[in-house]
Amino acid sequence: MTRLAAGHRVFYFEEPVFDEGGHSCFEAYKDELHEVYVITPRLPEGLSASEAQDQQALILGSVLQFYAIRDYVAWHYSPMTYALSQHLNPLCRVYDCMDELSNFLFAPPALKENEAALLQKSDVVFTGGNSLYQAKKKFHNNIHCFPSSIDKAHFKRAREIRLSAAKEPEDQASIQRPRIGFFGVIDERLHIEMLRELAAQRPSWQFILIGPVVKIDPRSLPRQDNIHYLGAKPYTELPQYLAGWDIAMMPFVLNASTEFISPTKTPEYLAGGVPVIAPSIRDVVNPYFGLGLISIADTTRQFIKAAENILGNGMPKKWLEQVDQFLADLSWDRTVAEMARLIEEAIQQKSILSDKKTTSYV
Repeated sequence: MTRLAAGHRVFYFEEPVFDEGGHSCFEAYKDELHEVYVITPRLPEGLSASEAQDQQALILGSVLQFYAIRDYVAWHYSPMTYALSQHLNPLCRVYDCMDELSNFLFAPPALKENEAALLQKSDVVFTGGNSLYQAKKKFHNNIHCFPSSIDKAHFKRAREIRLSAAKEPEDQASIQRPRIGFFGVIDERLHIEMLRELAAQRPSWQFILIGPVVKIDPRSLPRQDNIHYLGAKPYTELPQYLAGWDIAMMPFVLNASTEFISPTKTPEYLAGGVPVIAPSIRDVVNPYFGLGLISIADTTRQFIKAAENILGNGMPKKWLEQVDQFLADLSWDRTVAEMARLIEEAIQQKSILSDKKTTSYV
């Protein structure tokens, strides 16, 4: 969205906030750093799901009117947004399918129905990985796969920080080595039992987890002395933490919620020059493991074996060179440029306002 904002107005419509005794309205501000307008609906508590949906639809209409948004693209990250925007008449409707959300814990019952409607009404569909593409391609005739892109320069800073021996973040500096780290949402995908077993079997290894705990009871998390939960951190600070790790991990369990994911953190870890151990998720095995860029472990025993090999022998001399060769073709700039091209093609094919320039993304 920040890259699209270089040539268009971009309005990011967030999840609603519910206020006790409040009334329906919206808050808006322009993120001056990224040139994106952030819209937050505010709704009174106690609304039913259908009432909240209707109020958000009214707010969305108010936003279009207030900002004089006429020629626009409607960009959906979640099928649930279709229900509150189906009355819109965009130049192009985009479904950016990043996950199989219906497999996630507490997924709304109406999600699958909304996705079917969104797929029918969308002009172009993007998927966040090849496994999702294979699962969705039969439902749309203009669908395109865009595997994880990254901000390489941002995460490569971890290499520079490591070489410069810069001061570490205070909450990580006192943690002993070796350090095995993770950043991301801590939710039902976390392999809790394996993490507990790893910490018990290798008490000298330090496991660092950065991110918010979502949808699971924090009391269910293992609490050994060598497991460190540092909480959520700003995106800008992640390279500073990554620079201090010996291994980066993705401690995910193989279940329905991870069947179709294509974790962006895989190339982010690699860009930081940190060896990676991950489970055998399809979009991780191919291409990363297939190219020899990461290690695969689905069990505690396999993880320990992979980690001991990395800690004892290091990575092959050409590993980092191979990583950089792979990452050379990954960039958000390239991804967004190709997405924008496909959107313009879809608009032209519809022959709607073909002589006008699109001005906004919502």
